[in-house]
Amino acid sequence: MSERDGDDGERAGARQPLHGLRILDISTMIAAPVASTLLADFGAEVVKVELPGVGDTMRQLPPHKDGVPLWWKVTNRNKKGITLDLRQAEGQEVFRRLLPQFDVLTENFRPGTLDRYGFPREVLRALNPKLVILRLTGYGQDGPLASRPGFARIAEAYSGFTALCGDPDRPPLHLGYPVADGVAGLFGAIGILIACYRQKADPQAAGEEIDLSLVDAMIRMLEFSVIEVDQLGTARRRSGNRSQYAGPSNIYRTLDGRWFSMSASAQPVFERLARAIGRPELIGHPDFRDNPARVRNAEALDLIVGGWIAARDEAEVLAVFEREGVSGGPVNDAADVCRSEHLRQRQSFVEVEDAELGRVTMQNVVPKMRHAPGRVACTGPGLGQHTDEVLSAMAGLTGEEIARLRRKRVI
Repeated sequence: MSERDGDDGERAGARQPLHGLRILDISTMIAAPVASTLLADFGAEVVKVELPGVGDTMRQLPPHKDGVPLWWKVTNRNKKGITLDLRQAEGQEVFRRLLPQFDVLTENFRPGTLDRYGFPREVLRALNPKLVILRLTGYGQDGPLASRPGFARIAEAYSGFTALCGDPDRPPLHLGYPVADGVAGLFGAIGILIACYRQKADPQAAGEEIDLSLVDAMIRMLEFSVIEVDQLGTARRRSGNRSQYAGPSNIYRTLDGRWFSMSASAQPVFERLARAIGRPELIGHPDFRDNPARVRNAEALDLIVGGWIAARDEAEVLAVFEREGVSGGPVNDAADVCRSEHLRQRQSFVEVEDAELGRVTMQNVVPKMRHAPGRVACTGPGLGQHTDEVLSAMAGLTGEEIARLRRKRVI
């Protein structure tokens, strides 16, 4: 990490843990921007680069309010935004002047794209020997599929994740959110932190290059998938809402029409559940005496537990479970989440001022840190909002040079 002083840290009133770390984000869409945003939440200075006039494709993803992209406001919060066309020679020259000012570069182009723009590994290293480079792609930097375009859904399908989602007698189910983007973003942030820690421990070390793929991130998340095939020769299949490794564990309907999720895999929890629903004899029953037995007899157990829940309103089920120490809770939609008194008291949401929308509410910084808290200083930037500021301060361009580049649509 470079020891630099910046305006953002001063405005925050106190140094955040990643204050002084500078990240140049030339990626598009979701996963790689998530990685840099997670670090920006804790004080990293991130400059987001977009194409002039066009902007990042993510701006086109719904939801929108009066044409303003709402997803963008969260995924690229705490960043400065500039426009720069790396396909043009003059844009490449500006990039050469910018790069030495940064500790980290994040990109998610197909392998070889930066090489074609005149920035192979050797050139990047010559410009900034200690630069940490996060390369985030669908399938990775090598292998037979490296050149294929990759998006979250495709990676989820290829990794084996989608095969686990849905009912066994119906087609595999894609979830309503790009899970792979979030998971890869987390791994990307972790990779950057590891690389920065390495450089702090060994100041003479060359900059790290991180090869992260959406597919690898999803496979790593599926802890048991590979070892199960290796040791048992079986590939797990989808089972709807019923867990294949814990019992009872399913989603049940309450009397008032609410969906209720519960899991009682731990033996003490199951015993408390059996007593709570008035069926203590289940504890010693050979079909339900331990978790493997309950998984084998999940259908019969679901009839018992589901029948008890179906005869009661959600509030009564929650009250009984809370009193008896049984895990379970409602299946909330986003509106339910926003109304949650628990989350409000935990300050899981934060209000932020936005130039286009006024005051907006979004998720607060995760995780909560007692001594080194993060903060949300601003929403995702407008297209090219900080171009003049960044190019003058970091690339040393004059006002006349910036105006000329704008006339030529380089910025």
